[in-house]
Amino acid sequence: MDRELLGQVTTVNEGRILVLGLGNILFQDEGLGVRAAEQLRDNFILPETVSCMDGGTLGLDLLSYFTADIRMLIFDAVRTGHAPGTLVRLEGNEIPAALAQKMSMHQLGLQDLMAASILRGTLPQKVVLLGMQPDTIDWGTELSPAITQAMPALIQSAIKELSDWGVAL
Repeated sequence: MDRELLGQVTTVNEGRILVLGLGNILFQDEGLGVRAAEQLRDNFILPETVSCMDGGTLGLDLLSYFTADIRMLIFDAVRTGHAPGTLVRLEGNEIPAALAQKMSMHQLGLQDLMAASILRGTLPQKVVLLGMQPDTIDWGTELSPAITQAMPALIQSAIKELSDWGVAL
């Protein structure tokens, strides 16, 4: 896990936004969520109200970051049955339903995180998942050409989402 990304998240509090990248970077496109979070962090100046975190495959270990006083933007690979690189935007209850077709352990963790957060009364005030249909999930640390080509559109979707939330990058 990228400790620099993790270190930025320790000050999340009321009125804050957490951008969370999920996935396993050792399985090519499975790691696109982490790569998207890295690109957002590395290529834009984030205001103090926005924290960016590599959630990797931490699953339930991320529960402490699911608090009712934040808004959360999640990047992840999502099987849609569409062409590789197809963008998807899911919000609230749409997220667990879309992750029913699991690609890896962390997706089960995201479903569990949301369920546990609801039970604790700590579900973030807004949760949006921006994802893409992966192309290749095999050993390797590089994204497939299809996902590399589609990554700018995913980042632009995140910029638009954050702008809709009143955040200018």
